[in-house]
Amino acid sequence: MEDGARDVECWEGYVDWRNRPATRGRHGGMLAASFVLAVEMLENLAFLANASNLVTYLMGFMHYSPSQSATTVTNFMGTAFLLALLGGFLSDAFFTTYTIYLVSAFVEFMGLVILTIQARTPSLMPPQCAKAPGAAACEPVSGSDKAMLFAGLYLTALGVGGIKGSLPSHGAEQFDEHAPRGRMGRSTFFNYFVFCLSCGALIAVTFAVWVEDNKGWQWGFGISTIAILLSIPVFIAGSRLYRNKVPTGSPLTTIAKVILAASLARRGGAQSSSNGAVIDLAPSPTGSSELKDLYGKPGEICDEATEPSQELTFLNRAVRCQPRCAHLACTVQEVEDVKIVLMVLPIFFSTIMLNCCLAQLSTFSVEQAATMDTRVGRLTVPPASLPVFPVTFIILLAPVYDHVIIPFARRVKGTEMGISHLQRIGTGLVLSIVAMAVAAVVEVKRKNVAEDARMLDSAKPLPITFFWIAFQYLFLGSADLFTLAGLLEFFFSEAPSRMRSLATSLSWASLALGYYLSSVLVSIVNSATGRGGHQPWLQGASLNHYHLEMFYWVMCVLSTLNYLFFLFWAIRYKYRNAGVIKG
Repeated sequence: MEDGARDVECWEGYVDWRNRPATRGRHGGMLAASFVLAVEMLENLAFLANASNLVTYLMGFMHYSPSQSATTVTNFMGTAFLLALLGGFLSDAFFTTYTIYLVSAFVEFMGLVILTIQARTPSLMPPQCAKAPGAAACEPVSGSDKAMLFAGLYLTALGVGGIKGSLPSHGAEQFDEHAPRGRMGRSTFFNYFVFCLSCGALIAVTFAVWVEDNKGWQWGFGISTIAILLSIPVFIAGSRLYRNKVPTGSPLTTIAKVILAASLARRGGAQSSSNGAVIDLAPSPTGSSELKDLYGKPGEICDEATEPSQELTFLNRAVRCQPRCAHLACTVQEVEDVKIVLMVLPIFFSTIMLNCCLAQLSTFSVEQAATMDTRVGRLTVPPASLPVFPVTFIILLAPVYDHVIIPFARRVKGTEMGISHLQRIGTGLVLSIVAMAVAAVVEVKRKNVAEDARMLDSAKPLPITFFWIAFQYLFLGSADLFTLAGLLEFFFSEAPSRMRSLATSLSWASLALGYYLSSVLVSIVNSATGRGGHQPWLQGASLNHYHLEMFYWVMCVLSTLNYLFFLFWAIRYKYRNAGVIKG
């Protein structure tokens, strides 16, 4: 094909923002994806400017107790990340990622407007009361004011979920599926996606938190509102460059149909043909030529499978179900798509424990630092700004990883990827184990300082700098960079093209489940250690009376077992694009 013809060749299955066929040379590429990166920075700034310090607002202005505030924040963040599955599902099934982002950004904007109005209007909040904890006059928010608070929070969560479920896959869709993995390809995009996410987080936990604590929450919510509003025209500015994947119907329907058809066929064992002969539904080692004739020939559709694979062979029965379920008969490609989804699920489950470790950064790690000396010169660092450690490290490490580590690994290993997706994820899991061990050691040191200074029952800051906490933040920040970027690219690259947005959303769902698992583990540990009249590990008059170091060691052991679980499945996993992985 001549170069000029190639420039106007259409991207199969993609359209531009006007729903016309997208063309090569005009749509897609790193320039188009750069708009997505800028939007992600603004979007994460808008989200984390509130989420990182929300517990302070709920306690100080809505008069919630510390436990109620923590539960509300956990539910808010968990719901936002779980709703990414909804955003991914809608992007695959009915709308383009372009449309889902714009709608979701508007929904988040409306939620933040509600929260901003409430924060600047005293009559929409409970009346001020005595500052003493537990004072009788401090009634928590209720009635219509509470309804307004939760309407704002969960409209924001719905918008965040839609954005998380659509934006990463929208950016990744700008790159050619079969192009060689270059320096400015899809892998670079995911690295810089996490980089921009961290840049937004850095501004949120420093500038925005300072504004909230010193100028008022109406200004804090206002920063988030302006940030998400600005992201909309920035996103729209790239419209002429985007290529948007055409939705192909509900992926959940395909999954359910294949599993149901395979189950019904399996109960029937072999199937009789119209002439009475028995047909064995299990494929031959080389693939069924009959299925190839029925469902197309190689080359008709570049992405369509014509022979069933040898993984999860029980699903091959779904290709031709028994007469009683003939309406459920599936194509070979549909069966192969479901197999891929089922094979990536163990990898997904193995990352939940990592995100459970990450949840400690916004809970116990903050409480540890709050008991320590948080002064840096004349500046006193607020606890909500402690995530500055991991996000700064990610900002520094991401370019080094993409421009130094990956090229070096490519030369050493002689492969296009250098470091595979699962190797990145595994590295993150190992770093999380180290982080929990370091956290336990630091907690022992902190308590020893409290004992030596005879300050176990004192509310004054301990004579130990909070920079000791930075070590566990740095290890967990590194783990987050390796695992999140690796997961996003792994799910996007391995998932069927019909299910990519939904699969990419699993990365955020893992984060949500990690937060929920953290709460469950705290309850289990307290229940197990509080038997026989003993004091539970995670209860006491103050953090100095907790056995937090033991909890961290438990997390370390669980993370090690989780890593072994990951290894079991990672060693057996066969990449969909094996040629790309092996070079």
